[in-house]
Amino acid sequence: MLRMITQRLATATLSLVILVTIVFFMTHATPGGPAFSILGQKATPAAVNALNQRLGLTAPLWLQYAIWWWHLLQGKLGYSYLLNRPVTQLIGDYMMNTLALYIGAILLALVLSIGLGLVQGVTYGRWPARLIGALQLSLYALPTFFVGTMFILYFGVKWPILPTGGISNLRIEHPGLLDYAHHLVLPILTVGLLGVAALSRYFGTSVHEELGKDYVRTALAKGLTFRAVLFRHVLRNALRPLVTILGLSFPGIFAGSVLVETVFNYPGLGYLLWRSALSQDYPVISAIVLLIGVLTVIGNLLADLVNGLLDPRERYE
Repeated sequence: MLRMITQRLATATLSLVILVTIVFFMTHATPGGPAFSILGQKATPAAVNALNQRLGLTAPLWLQYAIWWWHLLQGKLGYSYLLNRPVTQLIGDYMMNTLALYIGAILLALVLSIGLGLVQGVTYGRWPARLIGALQLSLYALPTFFVGTMFILYFGVKWPILPTGGISNLRIEHPGLLDYAHHLVLPILTVGLLGVAALSRYFGTSVHEELGKDYVRTALAKGLTFRAVLFRHVLRNALRPLVTILGLSFPGIFAGSVLVETVFNYPGLGYLLWRSALSQDYPVISAIVLLIGVLTVIGNLLADLVNGLLDPRERYE
């Protein structure tokens, strides 16, 4: 187990180094450099050169790369060109909103995926499994913005029972937790239901494969009930691919949340990324892309560690 953890940590560290390097060079690969992007296409060479000197962009590239790492280790991500605020403060303001959306959506997706996957795996080849498969394909084919727009149309306009935007009621001076939760319902449903489409399909296939293995037949032959075998053994083993897919699907979930946060005017990192992209606010864009990559690497690392705990073979290696 210790060797597995060491190997995973080494791989994650190497991935983070490569990620930081890619983000650095992508920022400097913009036409004319970051200064040209800030000043606009009509900027004079003298103005671009002056801003390059002020930002320290005239130094050798290797020195800029070293300074970039030094600032990252200190938690300094620069200033927003648009809002003239430290990027770390901006991300801190929006991060908690995105975490609330993510955690709610992932919990919803996991609960529904495990339930649907169990039914699909047990009834493989029969009409319940076919019905669930059709539902999965339908959800998978629907664009995120379309699902969000339909939720707004039906639950915010036709039957106005849920708020359709923002994070709280602006008419309330001190909104409480219940008001925040009320505004989260539609965004969580939109992200969570689209996550169910992929996760439940993988889990259902995994359950079906586990049910066909020798240990299941042996356990049933020893007198264990099918229910006991399903929930004590099959469920645990079938969760491993689901955990892996969940870790790998983080970038896709975040990409979907960019559209969801924009559709619902929800002040999260996705909304901040969209607004920064429109205004070419490169420090904010670079910081958010870097944060997504770091969280993706961490998510994959945690998925590997959880899989190691679920698999007794890896615990004793």
